[in-house]
Amino acid sequence: MMENQWNRRSFLKASLVGMLVLFGGTPAFSKILENDLSTEGRLNLFNIHNREQLSVTFRTPDGEYDPEALDAINRILRCHYTEEVADFDIRVIEYLNRVDNKLGGGNEIHIISGYRSPSYNNMLRKEGHRVANHSLHMKGKALDIAIPHVGIDTIRRTALNLRSGGVGYYPKAGFVHIDSGPCRTW
Repeated sequence: MMENQWNRRSFLKASLVGMLVLFGGTPAFSKILENDLSTEGRLNLFNIHNREQLSVTFRTPDGEYDPEALDAINRILRCHYTEEVADFDIRVIEYLNRVDNKLGGGNEIHIISGYRSPSYNNMLRKEGHRVANHSLHMKGKALDIAIPHVGIDTIRRTALNLRSGGVGYYPKAGFVHIDSGPCRTW
C-alpha cells in the first residue's frame, strides 16, 4: 500500500499547477514548477537606462515567493520612459532565472527593455521601430536582455532549449527577447 506524503513543497507545487490548469497556464510553466523550485530563485539585474542594480532572492527553495522582492523586480523593470511600474508575470521572471542558471547562475543580466507603457510603445512605433502593436512588454510578460561576457547567440540557444516561451534574436541590436507567451522564435 502506497502512502501519500504531502509536505509543504509538494502541496505548493500541486496548488500552483492546479491553478495554472484552471486559469489557462502553459504546460511549459508546469515544467518549471516541477524542475526548478528545489533551488533558490535569485537574480542580479542591471537596468541599462537608469543604471540601477538589483540583486534579489525572489523565491525560496520551498517555492515561496517574496512579495517585497517581486515588487523590487517590478520596479527595476519599469518603463524607463514614463516611470510606470507593472506587475510582471512570474513565468517570465522564472524563465529569466532558468536562463541565468543554465548559464552558470549569478550573471549580471542587463535589462534592455522590461515593461513598456502603451504611450512609449506607440511612440516607438511612430518613430519607425519595429515593435508589436500589442507587445507582451506592455503586459509585463516580456524582457529584452543581454549578459556581459556571454554571447547573445549563447543566450538565444539557452532560452530556446528551455522551451518556456517566445525567443527573439536581435544580433545587430545586441539583445535577446524572452517572453512568457507561447513557444515561438524569430
